[in-house]
Amino acid sequence: MLFRLFILLSLLLLNLYACKDGYFSCVAKTKDSKTIQNDSLSIPIKGDKRLVYSKKIPNAKILKHDPFLNLYIIKDKKHFKYPFDINMRLQLGSAAVTNKTFKEGKVLKEQVGLNTLGTYSAKIKTPALITSSCCALEGILTPDGFIDKYYLNRFINAKSADYGDIGIRVQDAGKCIKVIASNPYLKNNPLKRGDCILAFDGKKVYSSAGLMRKILFSKVGSKHTIKIKRDGKVHTFNVVANKRTGGGEISDTFLEFRGIFFNKKLHIVGLNQYFKDYGMKLGDRLVQVNGVRVKNQDELREYIENFKDFSSLLFERNNFQFFVNIK
Repeated sequence: MLFRLFILLSLLLLNLYACKDGYFSCVAKTKDSKTIQNDSLSIPIKGDKRLVYSKKIPNAKILKHDPFLNLYIIKDKKHFKYPFDINMRLQLGSAAVTNKTFKEGKVLKEQVGLNTLGTYSAKIKTPALITSSCCALEGILTPDGFIDKYYLNRFINAKSADYGDIGIRVQDAGKCIKVIASNPYLKNNPLKRGDCILAFDGKKVYSSAGLMRKILFSKVGSKHTIKIKRDGKVHTFNVVANKRTGGGEISDTFLEFRGIFFNKKLHIVGLNQYFKDYGMKLGDRLVQVNGVRVKNQDELREYIENFKDFSSLLFERNNFQFFVNIK
């Protein structure tokens, strides 16, 4: 207990005295590095590279791309002498920082996977940086929410930008980490909606945010165990991490796993060759699933999941309607 208190006091002193100018220096650094560029962030990092957040493709040499979170690594032609670091240590304070001002705040809700970005207390013009008083990155603040440092650090350092997926989406439900959706197209998927997740790879899980990081950051093809509680009984299953195909800026209806991608109005924006050969086209709008009208991606995912063995999809194109059956 005393040792823990000593560590906390040491961290407090470090934050108070190590960076004498505090967040004012972070504002100056953000301005000097030209990190904020209109609606985008271009953050200098080690190795003469920049971490970019942008909904538009950067006009630069792209080294890596995360389409789910709109992140890029690009080559920095103009070397910035003092790049930003990701702070992976315990941090006692943070602020939202732009090239003009800062506002101290805290994370109100953690980022849960790719679909639910975090919430930060300080209100400030976005995009912005979230930094410590020593200007180390704690995350970035976008118009859609807070992308935390774990995702930034993983994206920068991992060889691949691919995410792992075991076919479930979860949320905190009291003391239970509850499965709220299960991929019906994932072969031999043992997990069901309503399952309560107890442990992952033999370690107890405490939050949906932490569990989703473990799953997403797992290597595609890696094997894992997951312990769940279902109808009062405990089960342990073996699962394999597949490549994540939907979430974040990409639609996440589970049909992406089969090769169909949608916009928010359920118009097709992406198709694999199989469905192109089937006669489907970009722009076709999904109207019904198994006779039930769907209005958004959440409804689509729910109805798709309810019909695990067979799905009849009704599409519309120029007032012409046609069915596509998926098994």
